[in-house]
Amino acid sequence: MANNHPSTRNMRRLVVAFKAECEEADLPCWLCRMAIDYTAEYDDWKNPSRFQLDHYYPASTHPQHYEDPANFRPSHAKCNQVRGNQPPRPPLGTPSRRWF
Repeated sequence: MANNHPSTRNMRRLVVAFKAECEEADLPCWLCRMAIDYTAEYDDWKNPSRFQLDHYYPASTHPQHYEDPANFRPSHAKCNQVRGNQPPRPPLGTPSRRWF
């Protein structure tokens, strides 16, 4: 993990709780609005649609918000990776229907 992403017991607990909340509500990826594969393991590297916790304010630029649940967003692993620590791209708008 990078210096801005410390692996602490508290953070692991927060990730598990946040994932459970997102899965229960069946929340889509906040970046692309597509469905997330909540059944995939966190280390299923071949599955770009697996859940990954994203930070609205990146940890590299706002380390003070790293463990703040208000800063958490559900995302695909691939969307989170592509975004990096850049601001999110504006969404295309409201989808006409749910595609999954």
